[in-house]
Amino acid sequence: MNVNLDNINMAVVIPIIIIQLILMAIALIDLARREPGLTRGPKLMWVFIIIVGNLVGSIAYFVIGRRQEA
Repeated sequence: MNVNLDNINMAVVIPIIIIQLILMAIALIDLARREPGLTRGPKLMWVFIIIVGNLVGSIAYFVIGRRQEA
């Protein structure tokens, strides 16, 4: 598998990486501040999904993982 990294446009890649890191930080902060029982599943599972899942994991947390506060 030979990948040529010379043709990658960094003007596109860097903003995506920055957005990913910001969204990941916001998701982890929100998860840390949530009371137990206000997430769908254990918090440790969501930490793993947010970190390993990168952009998709953070979006999944906001769409699926949060329960509405009463």
